[in-house]
Amino acid sequence: MRRKMNSENSAFFRLILNNKFVTGLLVILLLLMVVYMLHAVRFIFQPIAAFMGAVGAPIVVAGVFYYLLNPTVDWAEKRFKMKRNLTITLEFVILTALIVWAGAVLVPIARDQIDSLVRHWPEYWTNITDKLNQWTSDRRFKALNTWVKSTNSNLEGYVGNVASLLKNSGGSTISSVFSTITMIFITIATFPLILFYLLKDGHQLPGYMTQFLPVKARQSFIETITEINLQISNYIRGQLSVAFAVALMFGIGYMIIGLPYAWLIAVIAGFLNLIPFLGSFLAMIPAVVVGMFVSPMMLVYILIVFIIEQTLEGKVISPKLLGNSLKIHPVTVVIILLSAGNIFGVIGVIFGIPGYAIVKVLASRLYIWWKHNSNLFDDDETNDHITPVAPAPTDE
Repeated sequence: MRRKMNSENSAFFRLILNNKFVTGLLVILLLLMVVYMLHAVRFIFQPIAAFMGAVGAPIVVAGVFYYLLNPTVDWAEKRFKMKRNLTITLEFVILTALIVWAGAVLVPIARDQIDSLVRHWPEYWTNITDKLNQWTSDRRFKALNTWVKSTNSNLEGYVGNVASLLKNSGGSTISSVFSTITMIFITIATFPLILFYLLKDGHQLPGYMTQFLPVKARQSFIETITEINLQISNYIRGQLSVAFAVALMFGIGYMIIGLPYAWLIAVIAGFLNLIPFLGSFLAMIPAVVVGMFVSPMMLVYILIVFIIEQTLEGKVISPKLLGNSLKIHPVTVVIILLSAGNIFGVIGVIFGIPGYAIVKVLASRLYIWWKHNSNLFDDDETNDHITPVAPAPTDE
């Protein structure tokens, strides 16, 4: 006992073993070593990456539809005691009918509008650059005019380089397009099967996975999986609902003001709204380009529609449908979007926020476990319960 007390009072124990700062540095060092070793043996994960590349798209699509359709299945099972297979079948029938209706009614309209917009886009862009040159022809705007001309020439050069690259690549481009089309068909053919079994047995998956874990870790595992599932479900349902509402509001607003390609631009705005904070502003670009070609007054109408939409979205729709379930600071969101977009491209921009939410849950759970099982925080917890003692009276 005395030997143990002496070891705990030693300088090595106090400065190294029982020091939070040193322990934190050791944990960071271990994590960096793990990352370095994983990078050194990354060839081992190439088959896994190839496998995920083949099945990743159907699983992701099935997962998105699962979070959209599963609440109805659970509600029907609890409220009306309906079997899950029957509810899932009804949902599949309704979803198939909606897809067939969209393919018969909406797709031809969208195809015609896309074809017309693509054909007229160079004319729209040239009109914008000409107007900008007129507005900035004053000497006071010489620097801005130079920047506009430089940006326009750079954009034209970039488009020309891409066109020549596609022309010279020839067979590789055709192969890439063919592989993309094949992946789309595989996704469409396989994701309904994955979705059916997710809706049928997905609620049993956490319980099935716990039987492979130690008994002491099962409760914590269930709580972690439940929290991650709640975070992802709230985000997906909220974002898709808000995106649909944004597309609907823009479509109605653009139709009222008479903007060409109103619903096409509105649908683009809905998809871009999946990018937090930046999506709505990016969605304004095609509307402004088309509006500048129509008339200067159309730009005013577009601005009014945008202000009304942003007000309704920020004050009514987003708080009701999305809320603050992820509890992520806006600055953190911007950093995630920039970093994930730079590393993973468009996929990173779309899935960066839910990925960060998952990592945040795991990190917080790990920190709570470390704090509970480590002796490094005993002093803080003890000091919180220490009551100050009045000094003993001194003899004068």
